[in-house]
Amino acid sequence: MKRILASFSTLILFTMLFAGIASAHVVVFPKETIQGSYEKFTVRVPSEEESPTIKVEVKVPENVEISRTLPFSGWKSELTKDADGKVISVIWTATADGLSSTEFGEFNMQGKVDNAATTIIWKAIQTYKDGSIVEWIGDEKSEHPASVTTVKAVPANATVAADGDVESADSTSSDLPLYLSIAAVVLALLSLIVSSVRKAR
Repeated sequence: MKRILASFSTLILFTMLFAGIASAHVVVFPKETIQGSYEKFTVRVPSEEESPTIKVEVKVPENVEISRTLPFSGWKSELTKDADGKVISVIWTATADGLSSTEFGEFNMQGKVDNAATTIIWKAIQTYKDGSIVEWIGDEKSEHPASVTTVKAVPANATVAADGDVESADSTSSDLPLYLSIAAVVLALLSLIVSSVRKAR
């Protein structure tokens, strides 16, 4: 019985370890966004080799327009553009030691989602100091899958503002009870003040 329990415990341990390794992918967040919105995309990069990660390149799909990046200490960013001036890839290169095997980095970029987009497939290339390269370009079942962001249509009761925020038409109506309550309190106070002044006379 003890041998069975020991074997079972070992199996569970290896399963957990394998799941941890398998889940350590380059992932772009958020996993869901809205058509036509301006979004901050965060590229989470785990370093899995003994050699440090020194370069990360993210290919920019046709259905999203990336315009800028957020500075990240120890790294420099570069926007690669095509002949028409559209950003087709974002490259982060380490200016110091890079990411060790026990570290991960989060690189931020901002852009606009296409009005007709349904999914954004982010293909990424991770380069290590020893020259080895991992291409995160496969499908979801592959060893090195590309990250996917699902794009949803703008809700029927909402609009996308100029700054990219999704504004719900219900927001005003949902605040109506609060406004009425505040008005009632103000009127009650005014009534109390008027009553006090009359009694004082």
